Amino acid sequence: MKWSLSELSQKGAKPLHIDTMVDVTASIKKRNKDILAISLAHVNGLFSMDSLGLLGYLEVAVTVTVPSTRSLKPVEIPLKFNTSEYYVSHHESNMERFGSNDVVIILDNDVIDLDQIVEDNVLLQIPMKILTAEEKQQTAEFRGVDWNLSEEDHKRNDDDHIDPRMAKLKDFFKTDK
Repeated sequence: MKWSLSELSQKGAKPLHIDTMVDVTASIKKRNKDILAISLAHVNGLFSMDSLGLLGYLEVAVTVTVPSTRSLKPVEIPLKFNTSEYYVSHHESNMERFGSNDVVIILDNDVIDLDQIVEDNVLLQIPMKILTAEEKQQTAEFRGVDWNLSEEDHKRNDDDHIDPRMAKLKDFFKTDK
């Protein structure tokens, strides 16, 4: 679904309500080869003009299947998120009216593409660390030749361990009062 900025600005104060299913499977797999599967995305929200410009507020629900970051086994991740973005023309030069927390998207051809909005935001929502249910329950312990690493050891030793080369410096910043 696509709309031009001029088409949406002619609606005036009346917002454009959206409640639809969006299929971004092909385009999202092209952008991220790690995505094994993606369901249809349910998009519910609106586009409305306000004093700053065109505001899009969308709620997106989708399920993405990606490999585990530990074992590469497929993991289904249900994503449900909200996005709030301003859309402005590429002819617009004054961006000072927007706050530092406002997300502003500059449209190259002044056309809003709902598929592109969903695709971009789904890619942003995929977590960096993805584990299967079994991997989440396991205590992480890794072993190699002449080394081993355990999350338990790391947590315990991180606070207590002082590098012997720096032992004399541990009291350097203490002041006598």
